[in-house]
Amino acid sequence: MAKAPTPLNATVQQVTERIRERSRERRALYEQRMDDQHRRGVHRAELSCGNLAHGFAACGTEDKNALKMLNSANLGIISAYNDMLSAHQPLETFPETIKAAARAMGSTAQFAGGVPAMCDGVTQGQPGMELSLFSRDVIAMASAVGLSHNMFDAALYLGVCDKIVPGLFIAAARFGHLPAMFVPAGPMPSGLPNKEKARIRQLFAEGKASREDLLEAESESYHSPGTCTFYGTANSNQLMMEMMGLHLPGTSFVNPGTEMREALTRFATEQAIRNTEPGGDYRPFYKQIDERAIVNAVVGLLASGGSTNHTMHLVAMAAAAGITLTWEDFTDLSAVTPSLMKVYPNGQADINHFQAAGGMSYLFRELIGAGLIHSDIPTVFGTDMTAYTREPFLEDGKLIWREGPEHSLDEDVLRPVANPFTPTGGLTVLDGNLGRGVIKVSAVTEEHRVVEAPVRIFEDQNEMKAAFEAGDLDRDVITVVRFQGPKANGMPELHKLTPYLGVLQDRGYKVALVTDGRMSGASGKVPAAIHMSPEALDGGPLAKLRDGDIVRLDANAGTLEAKVDAHVWADREKHVAELDHYHVGLGRELFAGFRHLAMRGEEGAGVFGGFEADDLARQQGQIHDEDA
Repeated sequence: MAKAPTPLNATVQQVTERIRERSRERRALYEQRMDDQHRRGVHRAELSCGNLAHGFAACGTEDKNALKMLNSANLGIISAYNDMLSAHQPLETFPETIKAAARAMGSTAQFAGGVPAMCDGVTQGQPGMELSLFSRDVIAMASAVGLSHNMFDAALYLGVCDKIVPGLFIAAARFGHLPAMFVPAGPMPSGLPNKEKARIRQLFAEGKASREDLLEAESESYHSPGTCTFYGTANSNQLMMEMMGLHLPGTSFVNPGTEMREALTRFATEQAIRNTEPGGDYRPFYKQIDERAIVNAVVGLLASGGSTNHTMHLVAMAAAAGITLTWEDFTDLSAVTPSLMKVYPNGQADINHFQAAGGMSYLFRELIGAGLIHSDIPTVFGTDMTAYTREPFLEDGKLIWREGPEHSLDEDVLRPVANPFTPTGGLTVLDGNLGRGVIKVSAVTEEHRVVEAPVRIFEDQNEMKAAFEAGDLDRDVITVVRFQGPKANGMPELHKLTPYLGVLQDRGYKVALVTDGRMSGASGKVPAAIHMSPEALDGGPLAKLRDGDIVRLDANAGTLEAKVDAHVWADREKHVAELDHYHVGLGRELFAGFRHLAMRGEEGAGVFGGFEADDLARQQGQIHDEDA
């Protein structure tokens, strides 16, 4: 039997209450809007005969007759399928599986729309990476277009990777009157061990391995359909969706192309139908996801050492649901959340090893048992989260759930709260005269968490690569790559720089990175102060730095300071960069409006503004339409 939940941790309770109070007016307006939309009509009964005829003209006779009756459920499918990206290629067959499962229940499903899905692994270090973060908001808008036809009683969201799931979540929140089910595809089987992959990358960076060697290693790592197996943003997405109860229990890390994966997709369809008004157990997104679910997602991210990208994504996701989440909330929760997972880049295991060691059911059992998450929130599966200590099995072809393991099967990968890898979470906020940023410390060893050194400033990641190759960085150094924020160039990931910094650190130098850009969800062993806010282009103090300034990064104390005399610092002018080369080519000119509208990283780096928060501010006369 699952352990009975213990009283909620005092800090978790305090942070939750703080978020609730901070968001009270905003959340009330959000709920009012969702309730109004529900009353106007959740489904096709509100459509005219002409509207409805257009909506089912292409359907087969059976589906058309069901849609005419108006008393059965019709599911809208939003999918990020494409066959170039391994994580999304398995989604090709999901719509037919979903449609067949819906018909078997006397209901229907229609493919409402596809959304773009780009891969940061493909665009890493390339101009296309500058579209990556903005693709999240494009995905949200594309999903809204697909669901705007008002033909649907619930929505199934099919997506896996970096910006895709946050974008789908934002859309689900803005269509919060609809029940939502997130349906994952699962990770690829394990390939080349991560330690070996990292070794060859560093050898290539030093010129000691050929491009053929590098390509062979990468191909052995990313080798088949499914999500990449390291614990980056994609797998962090899956963990968070389950932490919020938007997945079926135990569904996040089941490999694609298996009988279990197929059974879970069918059951997700059936459960989504049950969660509709025609299904008799109406569970709209807006009544399921509140500040408790958001706190669960943050705690899960911290306990697992998840992606730094979510210090922005979760802020934007929460905002879409009328909730104001701040970096202080991350910091305070991190202080009481133990680190329970070591999956690459935090360790050598991959996500399949995590699944085998006990997976999500064990993680839930530990977090609930320690009072670190809210167990009383509604989910797509039931009335609370205690069901998530179970995992799925096939018994005579039928999907059932049994209690998961009570003990980790490999404490090198997954540990209990009583014996964590570290007593605090894997992310923290840095603050100082250079602004505010975040740092992932779960993969950074203690001896590398404090760095004080002269800075070397770059305004393009290729400049840093050239300096490394010329030997100019063979010393204690803090590399600053600035003018990489959302307003400047879309805030690309700078993961391409990781091998070079790793080489310098392995040579015995004290090194760190400071940037207003992003690192990958695979941020690793080198300390990196990222998402610096405000960004250099937006008046941020990074623009004041000069080559040779001494900077101190202290991840333990949560500080980032330029050791420059206060009077000199106050009088120093901010450097102005030439950024035109970032704005044209590979479609970047289409995103000029996005760059203009982009909010700070600390605010989620989105282009939608503050949703209900802006509306309330207008009502109170704090902002005017011309300021928005």
